[in-house]
Amino acid sequence: MRAYPRLASALAGFAAGAVTGLFGAGGGMVLVPLLAMLTDLDEREIFPASIAVILPICLTSLAVTALHTPVEILSALPYLVGSGLGGFFAGKWGQKIPVRWLHRGLGILILWGGFRYLC
Repeated sequence: MRAYPRLASALAGFAAGAVTGLFGAGGGMVLVPLLAMLTDLDEREIFPASIAVILPICLTSLAVTALHTPVEILSALPYLVGSGLGGFFAGKWGQKIPVRWLHRGLGILILWGGFRYLC
């Protein structure tokens, strides 16, 4: 980790957690650039590191949501299976994709999602 204080890292985690908790997704979009700024991780290490941080954030968000709202696990099951398979294959073959294209792909997804919600 660079010479940034631990508080900056905790605030980055807080931002990712808040975005995930509020919107149900998107914490990684906040976390990836923050990991690039706050750590010495190689560009190839940033995406897996963000996933490692996002997993407990998602589990915490799910637990807190489940305390206040019924969670329809059976309705989510097909998505869980599909996302698990997608994550497996992306993790297996993602190292073969140039980092520049990964960044562009993420940028396109962010723009598409933002445009979709604005219109």
